[in-house]
Amino acid sequence: MSPAAHEVVIGARRLAIVGVGLMGGSLAAALRGARFVDRIVGVDEDPRSLGTAHAHGLIDDMQDLEAAVAEADLVVLATPLGALPGLLARLSRCLPARAVVTDMGSAKQPVAEVARALGLTRFVPGHPMAGGECSGPAAARADLFAGRSVILTPTETTDDEAVRAVQTMWTAAGARVVMADAATHDRLVAYTSHLPHLLAFACAELLAEYAPAEALAPFTGAGLKDFLRIAGSDPVMWRDICAANAASLAPALAAYAERLAGYSERVACGDFEGLLGHFAKARAFRADLMRRSTHGEH
Repeated sequence: MSPAAHEVVIGARRLAIVGVGLMGGSLAAALRGARFVDRIVGVDEDPRSLGTAHAHGLIDDMQDLEAAVAEADLVVLATPLGALPGLLARLSRCLPARAVVTDMGSAKQPVAEVARALGLTRFVPGHPMAGGECSGPAAARADLFAGRSVILTPTETTDDEAVRAVQTMWTAAGARVVMADAATHDRLVAYTSHLPHLLAFACAELLAEYAPAEALAPFTGAGLKDFLRIAGSDPVMWRDICAANAASLAPALAAYAERLAGYSERVACGDFEGLLGHFAKARAFRADLMRRSTHGEH
């Protein structure tokens, strides 16, 4: 989309990004590259992150939350899930009436419920299906969201104009916007995002208890490295995600444990033809999923 097209839709805007790490910094880079906003103000509890974001040209200024949103047209909350309820409560007391707010949290029902209780009708819950194991503004890149899905889960009380503004923002960042209700989102990402991360963490922990890294390293190939890549993600962030989406994640973990138990039983009794059937079914599904999905992973 051209800069002129952005100006027709929303004009010159001031954007406040709360949390200038990988996700917030990458969005800032993408929107700056698209000339979507005139000014980007960063908010972060870590002054080093703010300094790095400013040095990398991701933000124009750094302020506290209340000052940053005072003149903001768009506010993006790119913080861990655990911080969102407190941030939304603060925003409910200082947000200008015209401002639109969205987030990047990986679970949507708890956040939407908090916003509804606070009367934040111009808050649009969102979740970009993108990310990486590296963190911080130094890892930000303008193409992080290009071609990736962003799930928006507005409620019955969400302002339609706010939804359109957030759609336009994500389109400018190169993403593909998908609408869903919060319950469906949380149930599906429990399987497609949260479960794989927990499996990677569990495998890495198992290996750590089995043998020291120096003993395992010569026997480590690309397959294990690919599988463990997401185990490099921020543990605090994933603790918060598990807490926020426990209701959907618990049955996903139980179903996976049951599947592993079935595999274990077939190995123990020598039913390798049965395993072959499972593997073939899994391979066919993976091929179909890869054809249908974008290249995002988180």
